[in-house]
Amino acid sequence: MTDRRRTYIDIHILQSVPPSNLNRDDAGSPKQAIYGGARRLRVSSQAWKRATRLAFKNDLGIPADQLGTRTKRVSTLLAARLTERARVSAEAATRLSNALLAHDLKVTAGKKATESAYLLFFGRSQLDAIVALVSDRASELTALADDALTKAVAELPVRAQLMAKHPIDVALFGRMVADIPALNVDAATQVAHALSVHPVEVEFDYYTAVDDEKTREEDAGAAMMGTVEFTSATLYRYATLDVQHLAENLDNDIEVTIQAVRAFMRAFVTSMPTGHQNTFAHRTVPSLVSYMVRTDQPVNLVSAFESPVRSTHGIAARAALSLAREANRTSTSFGLTPMAVSTVYDPASLAGMSSHQDRDPAAEAAQAFGPVCGLDESIDAIITAVRPRLDGSAES
Repeated sequence: MTDRRRTYIDIHILQSVPPSNLNRDDAGSPKQAIYGGARRLRVSSQAWKRATRLAFKNDLGIPADQLGTRTKRVSTLLAARLTERARVSAEAATRLSNALLAHDLKVTAGKKATESAYLLFFGRSQLDAIVALVSDRASELTALADDALTKAVAELPVRAQLMAKHPIDVALFGRMVADIPALNVDAATQVAHALSVHPVEVEFDYYTAVDDEKTREEDAGAAMMGTVEFTSATLYRYATLDVQHLAENLDNDIEVTIQAVRAFMRAFVTSMPTGHQNTFAHRTVPSLVSYMVRTDQPVNLVSAFESPVRSTHGIAARAALSLAREANRTSTSFGLTPMAVSTVYDPASLAGMSSHQDRDPAAEAAQAFGPVCGLDESIDAIITAVRPRLDGSAES
């Protein structure tokens, strides 16, 4: 029998980004927040969750039919499948698609007839399951009058198809449909807004562009000009994954759950929001990634940076030491000691740093972060730690 005790994987990341505008507000400025009395750069959780979802397909190569899509065009996608697999005309498929969605799902049209009134997050395989409900009688159904068609599809379990066999991104990030609470899926992950560990100032890049086909004698001025706001920062990023809840969202399929855990652990670390990426080429990799398996509660260690890190000789190493000290404090003072820890970082970067209470900075880091590993090795170590808690072989 599967062990249902809670198991959380906390992911702590320190990542330095050069001049960039990863995630802008409605005025085009990099998003910001006040924390610890200092203005910090902020990257919203939504921005990094979308980057993670895109990484599943683009970087990890997970097939699209195993992933979800968030769209208002659910009726259009369903109609296209009906046309292809049920061999009905596009017009008939659209009519049948609308009937299927309107009764059991109460999906209503938006401003455009081809779009629903709200975004719906679902798996492509779930649409295939809906098609399977009617594929062998699609011609019969589309020949009915509107009232008869509505009555005929009323008994079909359309909603049930969207509540089973969730793709991994729906299982991870959840689904909220205010108009149809029965379609809601509680997320197995929580992602914090990334914050800079130090104060930031927003700067401006003034740019001009010239017309290549004009001579200097004809016009020496710029054809256009403008500004882009940017900043640079060392970010603290945090996410937590409830492994048992993820398994529940994935119909308790252990191997699929392990696949999803592995995918999230890598994609969240290596992904990057794409705001102004062509302008700034800001894609970096983290200086520290620490995976911590907990059996009590998730612990966001952002308090390590409530007092902002200030330095003119590099931020990342000092931030790593602050993070280690906060991790050790939560263990010592609150008894919140991780069951397993695996970390990617460079201990040599801590050499020569100041200590306190006669502690060696490298020893403090080793206590908090465990042995040094590469990313693949760290992920494997965490999978090894959590698998027994999924398959029921863990000791009680």
